[in-house]
Amino acid sequence: MGKRVLVTGAGGFIGSHLAEGLAAAGAKVRAWVRYSSRADAGNLEHLPRAGKDGLEIIRGDIRDPHSCLRAAEKVDVVFHLAALIGIPYSYHAPGDYVAVNVAGTLNILEACRVYGMSRVIHTSTSEVYGTAQTRPISEQHPLVGQSPYSASKIGADKLAESYFRSFSLPVVTVRPSNTYGPRQSARAVIPTIFSQLLAGFDSVALGSLAAERDLTYVTDTVQGFLALGACGAAVGKTVNLGTGQAITIGDLAEKCQAIAGRRVPIVADSARVRPEHSEVLALICDNSQAKALTGWTPQGDLKSGLQAGMQFISQHPDLFRPAEYQR
Repeated sequence: MGKRVLVTGAGGFIGSHLAEGLAAAGAKVRAWVRYSSRADAGNLEHLPRAGKDGLEIIRGDIRDPHSCLRAAEKVDVVFHLAALIGIPYSYHAPGDYVAVNVAGTLNILEACRVYGMSRVIHTSTSEVYGTAQTRPISEQHPLVGQSPYSASKIGADKLAESYFRSFSLPVVTVRPSNTYGPRQSARAVIPTIFSQLLAGFDSVALGSLAAERDLTYVTDTVQGFLALGACGAAVGKTVNLGTGQAITIGDLAEKCQAIAGRRVPIVADSARVRPEHSEVLALICDNSQAKALTGWTPQGDLKSGLQAGMQFISQHPDLFRPAEYQR
């Protein structure tokens, strides 16, 4: 309440929900989106008019240290979510991932150090663990860079840790599991499934069906961010957010078909399969630390969450191109 908060990556899927949630909680939110000549605010465009008007929307690029300094000026708390996130694209443009996810995070951390932020919430990903070596995955699990994307996020996480240890910057690293819900991009698996079903295709093209994922509804992820942002005991720690429940992509596709009311064959598309040693086969979150620190417990129901995601896709078909593989 009353805090001046910067959200980087506010035009993204989780970022837009977080900016909305912070504003609803009474924060003064500066929502930073990546500049484009179209003046596009990304997913913030889908907020109700009153919600969007309550945000200070600014534009820039975290790769530019001057932009970071301007964005962080006169701010109390920073939620850093800006990143390149598509794993398949990271095979084609690994340098972009280092520039945005590693160097961009460095720019944000340095701006926060210069201005003496009261709290910095840095966003990681469960992908940094690679395939689960222990189940569920705790924060002590080894970090394994199975893709250029996950390697770049490991680098960003270690920079955040170094700024806590070297400069006493009050950083909390939040490590969400696979978040889903309305506004998720076409490149994610759930929108991939629903967009093909809703378009009336006679089959659904997917990659690996055996991979297991821990699916967390977006409002639960946002509540986890808010809880950790307000938790002094979390400073200097890395904290998982997830349900602790796993589902295979094959079983997920079956649930999506039941919700959409259409059953069609699932077709293996070789272009969607990750390289052999890059596919993360299992991600199941140990969320006990988040619960112990803040009392956070995910409330979302998978069926209801999938229905909400499908509804958004059906209302915004122009955002999805089901005939193409979205990297």
